[in-house]
Amino acid sequence: MALVALAGTLVALLGGGVRYAGGFALGAALAILGYLWLHGAVESLLANRPQRLAWHVVTRFWLRYPLVFVVVYLFYRTGWLPLAAVLAGLFVPVAGACVDAFIQIREGWSASGAGEDSALSDK
Repeated sequence: MALVALAGTLVALLGGGVRYAGGFALGAALAILGYLWLHGAVESLLANRPQRLAWHVVTRFWLRYPLVFVVVYLFYRTGWLPLAAVLAGLFVPVAGACVDAFIQIREGWSASGAGEDSALSDK
């Protein structure tokens, strides 16, 4: 995800300027932070199967979306950074998941030999 965020920020810098790149980087940082908080909550829930989760895990889980909404609203009202750039940065985890899926599909095909035509290789 960090590589997708870095690549997106560089593209935003080249295509939209410094303010747009800053907005994209801010949105990407918020999205990655939210993803890490969610990942930590799910991991601690599934790893230990505790009766009660730690308070900081629950707090981070519930603060993810209000934090994003407050930051997006702040930049919407003030106009410090382009809102479209901040919103675009929020989609970095989605792009990271797609890149990871494509890598896993490619590795699966190369491991199974799906690229070869088995009907022609038998003759």
